[in-house]
Amino acid sequence: MAMALEAGFKALANEKRLRIMDWLKEPTTHFRPQVDGDLVKDGVCGVSITEKLGVSQPTASEHLRILVDARFLTGKKIKQWIFYQRD
Repeated sequence: MAMALEAGFKALANEKRLRIMDWLKEPTTHFRPQVDGDLVKDGVCGVSITEKLGVSQPTASEHLRILVDARFLTGKKIKQWIFYQRD
């Protein structure tokens, strides 16, 4: 339990990750409609999150991985993309 709590605090101790969590609270407000996947039902494509965050793809992937590992987000693969939503 203590390790999960620590991972959670570390995951949220970053401004960009907090921003991602905030955006995903109301995905239709913060992201444009997607060709594949419904913003609410399926989540937001990692590419859209990367673009909005204004960082490189590897950097965004690391932020998203940390949030998934801490169980704040879940990832769902549709075609070749991964869609993220709050857990």
